[in-house]
Amino acid sequence: MSCPFCHFALDKILEENEEAFAFYDLYPVQKGHTLIVPKRHIVTYFEATETEILSIHRLLTSRKKVLDKELQPDGYNIGVNVGEAGGQTVPHLHVHLIPRYNGDIEDPRGGIRKAIPNLVSYP
Repeated sequence: MSCPFCHFALDKILEENEEAFAFYDLYPVQKGHTLIVPKRHIVTYFEATETEILSIHRLLTSRKKVLDKELQPDGYNIGVNVGEAGGQTVPHLHVHLIPRYNGDIEDPRGGIRKAIPNLVSYP
């Protein structure tokens, strides 16, 4: 199976830098759910170089500013799933930037420990 992030459609990329790129998640849990992905094929966060981590961080910061302006979310979750047991379904590092909105779930305390309702059904 080929890696979907190594062969990603260029017209879907929202922003990129030398080491990483950003795009809207195809199965968003909230409006504006964005993925930040290194260009080099690596499976987990722990394989990334410091330069790749910095590039991912820069895109997280930049995309947050865009989402703040366009969608005015009330908060965010940032997450990385590592390994099958950690919920990783695509074997290429990707960082989730998930806007959160007041009232999107009844009690948001605990953040990602609680299920975030999906906008799109996940296969």
